[in-house]
Amino acid sequence: MNIVSKQGRLGTPCLACPLRLKPAFKDKTDDEIRFIQAMKIDHRALPAGADIIHPGQEDAELYTLYSGWAFRYKSLPDGRRQILNFLLPGDLVGLQASLLSASEHGIEALTEVELCVFSRRRIWDLFVKMPSLAYELAWLGSREESLIDDNLTSVGQRNAGERVAALVISLYHRADALGLVSNDSFAFPLSQQQLADALGLSLVHTSKTWSRLRKAGLFSLSGGRLTLLNPRLTARMASVYEQNSTPRPLI
Repeated sequence: MNIVSKQGRLGTPCLACPLRLKPAFKDKTDDEIRFIQAMKIDHRALPAGADIIHPGQEDAELYTLYSGWAFRYKSLPDGRRQILNFLLPGDLVGLQASLLSASEHGIEALTEVELCVFSRRRIWDLFVKMPSLAYELAWLGSREESLIDDNLTSVGQRNAGERVAALVISLYHRADALGLVSNDSFAFPLSQQQLADALGLSLVHTSKTWSRLRKAGLFSLSGGRLTLLNPRLTARMASVYEQNSTPRPLI
């Protein structure tokens, strides 16, 4: 289901994109931004639960998540699903799918989303005409793989409580860099089932672990917003220590 954004077919001009003002992202030259604008073919709005890219899709475009949350996943034939990573505003969506003949994973909108759409046929132009952007494209692909590495480390080596805490603190820091955190609180749209699918736990185990950590005073969840009551303790429990994150590219 594709819905054209109320902002118009191409949405906000790239030079006026509010995401570019966020501390999470590197500055770009006007020429680079104009090149990105020339590659953009659509601005698309989708409801929660919609497929952005479905497994096996052969014509997947490249996207930047303009607003909302999404997740990347792989499913087994019996319906079991592993969520590989979560996508927040400014994240590049579908690089692997757009470069392969058919997508080996799916990407689903977790909330209502808006997407900047770039033609897969124009990706080669980056390497030929704008190598600096091509390097940043490769860097973003590597960053996505590193997020998946972090999740695999949790699933393989952390206990249930550490897995939950690691995911919460990671999403907290990513949201904070986007200006989405206020008074240690941020929108948290994940369901218990989505948590379980991301953490490699059963739904029952996830629910019990979540309840135990909440009762221990690490965080609270109310009205769809999660508040870290002791961010340092949560980070220490997850063995994820706060680091100064460098600004990343925004395509």
